[in-house]
Amino acid sequence: MMTSSKAAPQIEELKTQAKRLREKLRSAGVSLSHSAALEMLAHQHGARDWNTLVAKVENRMQFGVGDRVEGQYLGQPFTAEIRGITMLGDGSSRRITLQFDQPVDVVRFDSFSSLRQRVTGSIGWDGRSHRRTSDGKPQLLVRPI
Repeated sequence: MMTSSKAAPQIEELKTQAKRLREKLRSAGVSLSHSAALEMLAHQHGARDWNTLVAKVENRMQFGVGDRVEGQYLGQPFTAEIRGITMLGDGSSRRITLQFDQPVDVVRFDSFSSLRQRVTGSIGWDGRSHRRTSDGKPQLLVRPI
């Protein structure tokens, strides 16, 4: 699985949150070590422990509007620019709109073509769509260039 260099600032923000938690508890008369604050924060984010939370954050591909990406759409390779991205539901997936550099033919018949230059799909944090093509492959696979 690919990692992103944008994960480090998120980890620093988590550490800052743990520091604020520790300071708030200290002002209320509760003594807590920094490592215990990190563990509490990890539990608040639904992770088993701090190391699990860090691994989860580091393994998330971070995308933003304007980023350049490559991948496959319905089995066809592409390069594209992200035109829109929205978190969905519980945060386990995102809706992403891509503007392909070159139109992608989404039909596999020799006698018929259907070219797409802009598509919207849903991807998980690993850059793969949950929906599959008839041969079991992800409909959309996105990774940073």
